[in-house]
Amino acid sequence: MWYFLYNLLLVVASPIILGILLTKQRCRQGLSQRLGCEKGLSGLFGAPEPNKPGKPKKPDQPLIWVHAVSLGEVVAVTPLVTELHRRHPDYRFIVSTFTDTGREAVEQRLATIAEHRYAPLDFPWVVETLVRRWQPRLYIFVETEFWPNLLRTMRRHCVPTVLVNGRLSTRSYARQQWILVRSFYRAMLRKVSLFLMQSDRDVERVVLLGADPRSVRRTGNIKFDQPMPGPSGSGISRSDLGVEAHEQLFVAGSTHPGEEEAIVAAYRLIVTACPSAVLLLAPRHIERAEQVEAMLRAQGVAVQRRSAVHKNGGVSGSGPRVVILDTRGELASVYREAAVAFVGGTLVPIGGHNLLEPAVWAKPVLFGPNTDNCAEIADLLSQGGGGMRVTDAEALARQVIRVLKNPADAMRMGQLAQQVIRQNQGALQRTLEAIETLLVQDPANVGSSSERRAVPLMVGR
Repeated sequence: MWYFLYNLLLVVASPIILGILLTKQRCRQGLSQRLGCEKGLSGLFGAPEPNKPGKPKKPDQPLIWVHAVSLGEVVAVTPLVTELHRRHPDYRFIVSTFTDTGREAVEQRLATIAEHRYAPLDFPWVVETLVRRWQPRLYIFVETEFWPNLLRTMRRHCVPTVLVNGRLSTRSYARQQWILVRSFYRAMLRKVSLFLMQSDRDVERVVLLGADPRSVRRTGNIKFDQPMPGPSGSGISRSDLGVEAHEQLFVAGSTHPGEEEAIVAAYRLIVTACPSAVLLLAPRHIERAEQVEAMLRAQGVAVQRRSAVHKNGGVSGSGPRVVILDTRGELASVYREAAVAFVGGTLVPIGGHNLLEPAVWAKPVLFGPNTDNCAEIADLLSQGGGGMRVTDAEALARQVIRVLKNPADAMRMGQLAQQVIRQNQGALQRTLEAIETLLVQDPANVGSSSERRAVPLMVGR
């Protein structure tokens, strides 16, 4: 009954869904793939989809399908896909995403390993078509991407499914506590072969929502296992950002509306104590760059764009000013040039973004009170001395000033942040070991009691 109601709602909403996809230019290119067609429909809705770089397709190869929503999930899962490919060179890999930033990340980071596809819409006829065509040996999905029809179809075709780096935020967990939603959620969770969760909290929540405890493991957060940067750096220089050597760079990454205004208010306080401080604002969605620039100019703040720096011959400003990062895929490496970093989505009720991106460069990490999406990492950074929670613009300004005026303390705090990463690595290896148990199983046993006995509950590391 629940699947009938879910699919009825999908059918009713389909004109709206397709209308949204057609309206947004960035969604048109992948529309044919979202509808389950490898080619043919794109010409109806724009230019044909170009051939993408990737591992050459060999139809007789067994396939592993990995689904990662967007940029952050692709970055997290890249070492996993890379290592799976090393262990199983005879396998073909497809990595699907919903967003264009995700596609770009796959093509940049996994170009010689995996092919990219846009994730299908969860219509039953679409996912049935894809599963029959691709015949995956294994389906891996990242963090929170539960799609009922896709999981149900995988189970029907005896394809093992594994959630990696699984988490359940407080907000989503609360929504799923509704009796009717919980009943449907339980039925969907029972279609998943294996849950590899980030924390004890996530283990407890997914079990309470209906997952079979025998199918749940705590493996930790694979984001801790991202490759540590080498001494050669990223290739992004201060000159690329329009920042002079003597200036102190305060990077505020993955910011949101409402949050940017608070950060700018903090910056006004910062420059009174540290006149050489320059603020770099990196909106979470770079298409908002023009909106952010208009807000800054309306407040009388000097602004320059990252994309315009080279047009002006390198360094393009001096004195207090805000640099807007309006280019894709550079934020993680830009943190290297920061004296101190703030990670956004935390002063507004978003839940926070990747706190480890500045920590990997041994930078002090500041964040707001809203860290539900990264609660464990925020706690570890706070307890380890590498991060600090701030409550508002004034508190943010105080901590940035303190760091900028005390370089030795800033260096120590950054080293402690990087140490937190080193101390919590190992999730990737545990995740790989768990996935291997599914790759060696007889597909006919997917969902059987014997399979569930093979993956017992593991709360500890």
